[in-house]
Amino acid sequence: MRLIVENLACRRSGRRIFSGLSFTLAPGEALMVTGRNGAGKSSLLAMLAGRLKPDAGTIRGEAIGEAGLPECLHVVGHRDGLKSALTAAENLDFARDLLGSPVMAPGEALAAMGLPHVARLPVGYLSAGQRRRVALARLLVCRRPLWLLDEPTAALDIASQGVLATLMGRHRAEGGLVIAATHQALGLEDARELHIGPALAEAPDAAEAEAWT
Repeated sequence: MRLIVENLACRRSGRRIFSGLSFTLAPGEALMVTGRNGAGKSSLLAMLAGRLKPDAGTIRGEAIGEAGLPECLHVVGHRDGLKSALTAAENLDFARDLLGSPVMAPGEALAAMGLPHVARLPVGYLSAGQRRRVALARLLVCRRPLWLLDEPTAALDIASQGVLATLMGRHRAEGGLVIAATHQALGLEDARELHIGPALAEAPDAAEAEAWT
């Protein structure tokens, strides 16, 4: 698929967060979204996911057939979105049934994240890093071309960060797209950067987003 974002603007609680944000992603490309806390990185991902309505601008996907854009993406946000009373495998089973297009079995996805031993454990018993890896394992149980990742390395140790970098590289090699909001390097080779700068009160309609290729 191909993702096109044009002149996007965000306003929260009556305050302009950013405006004039545009970029295009082709198959296999990755975009790192950077900026200070509160710049609008998470808001941008929420707009792309269809969870937040833009104040202006358009978001569209090409070569996605009859599917809507939300049906073509995975989201891993600050919250892991896991049910603490369910086991790790049960959480992934639920995600696979809900999202469709299954690829890996839950056990295989957990093994890929280095967690084969937690499959039958309730998620509530896991450490923060383990829960994060279970959340990231959702990327593997269903095939969706666009990955939206909000601080994906949060709570991950160095080894797990390397596993994630490998998975993102493999996804891109298969034509997938990755957009990651981050404060640190993610091991994304040849990734473009979109920096969201501070909004200027004296220029409310000025574009505050700058992209580098």
